[in-house]
Amino acid sequence: MIVQRVVLNSRPGKNGNPVAENFRMEEVYLPDDINEGQVQVKTLYLSVDPYMRCRMNEDTGTDYITPWQLSQVVDGGGIGIIEESKHTNLTKGDFVTSFYWPWQTKVILDGNSLEKIGHLLGCSRVVGICGTHEKCFLLTSELGFDAAINYKKDNVAEQLRESCPAGVDVYFDNVGGNISDTVISQMNENSHIILCGQISQYNKDVPYPPPLSPAVEAIQKERNITRERFLVLNYKDKFEPGILQLSQWFKEGKLKIKETVINGLENMGAAFQSMMTGGNIGKQIVCISEEISL
Repeated sequence: MIVQRVVLNSRPGKNGNPVAENFRMEEVYLPDDINEGQVQVKTLYLSVDPYMRCRMNEDTGTDYITPWQLSQVVDGGGIGIIEESKHTNLTKGDFVTSFYWPWQTKVILDGNSLEKIGHLLGCSRVVGICGTHEKCFLLTSELGFDAAINYKKDNVAEQLRESCPAGVDVYFDNVGGNISDTVISQMNENSHIILCGQISQYNKDVPYPPPLSPAVEAIQKERNITRERFLVLNYKDKFEPGILQLSQWFKEGKLKIKETVINGLENMGAAFQSMMTGGNIGKQIVCISEEISL
C-alpha cells in the first residue's frame, strides 16, 4: 500500500524562523500485513504545537523529547480510526490517540502505544494576554475571561495593574520573555508560575527553561514565587480521567473550544509556520481525512 507522509526536509537553525519548506511530503510503502499486537490506523487529525520547534534542532535541549531526524517522518499528537487490528484490546472502528503519531495518512502502530478515547477551578478573576484585537474580543465575549490584554497594542504593565488590582496569584506561562517579566513583577507573595512553554524564545539558542533576568529572579525569590515546569508526559495516568472531565464540562457548556483547522497532509508545514507566528485562533489542527467525523 502506498501512503503519504511528511518528513523533516531541513533545519531552520537554532536562531532561525521555521518555514513550510523545512518539511517535505513524500510517498512511502506501508506493508499490507500487520503483526500481532499491532493496528493499522487511518489518520484523521494531527496537531502542531510550539514545543515542536525544539524538535527541529539537532539537540532539543531537554531529556524528555527527542529531535526529529532529517528525511525521517515527523511525529506529534494525532487521532485516528483503526482499520485493522491484531491487538486484544483494540478493534476495528475504535478511535485512538497518541502523542507520537507519525505525520502520515495511514500508519501501523504498536497497539500498546495508543490511548482509547472514552465516550472550573476557584479563580476569582481570569485575564488573558494575546496578540490581536480579534483574539482579545474572543476571550471576553465567548470564552469567559474577565479581561484581555493585546500585548502588541497595549501597555501590558499598565493594563495588567488595571485588570488585576490585587495582583496575580497564578500565571500560566506559555510565552516567556518581556511579557513574562512584566507579569512576574506584579505577582503576589506565595504565588505560582506554571511553566508550560516559552514560545517567544524558541527561535533562539538559549537553554530551556530560559533563565530569568537577575532583577526578575530577585522578585521571584523575595516573594517566594514558585516556578515549576509543567510536562504533560508526567501525567499519563491522568489522561483518561482528564478527557472525561473536559468532555463533561464541554457538554455542560462550561468549557468552550476554539480551533483553527487546515485541510490536507500537504499543508502540515504551512500550519506549523502559521501557528509559530500566531496565525491560529485556538488549537491549530490539520484535518488529514474528512471521510469520518469525530
